[in-house]
Amino acid sequence: QVQLVESGGDVVQAGGSLRLSCVVSGSTFSRYGMGWYRQAPGNQRALVARISSGGRRNYDDSVKGRFTISRDNAKNTVYLQMSSLKPEDTGIYHCNMDRGSVRFWGQGTQVTVSS
Repeated sequence: QVQLVESGGDVVQAGGSLRLSCVVSGSTFSRYGMGWYRQAPGNQRALVARISSGGRRNYDDSVKGRFTISRDNAKNTVYLQMSSLKPEDTGIYHCNMDRGSVRFWGQGTQVTVSS
């Protein structure tokens, strides 16, 4: 059974930093792309950053230059380093594993950025 468990969410002031982690179990981690999605209050879940199995990264324009996605295949973990946080970054951050026809999600971790 594939499981994704996020951690690292917190309440932080604008301009601060956080690092989110997502540990994957029950799957061959290195073979698949991983992503971080944000669900803001009243909005649909939206892609924040993605990293392919080969390490190629893509970011939403709103976070370019502030967020960095990375992965450690030895630890089955994907990270999201967030800097210069803004109130609009507030939301539940979900980790995603893209296996083509099937996607797996974690339960999410709450990030709240106060102004």
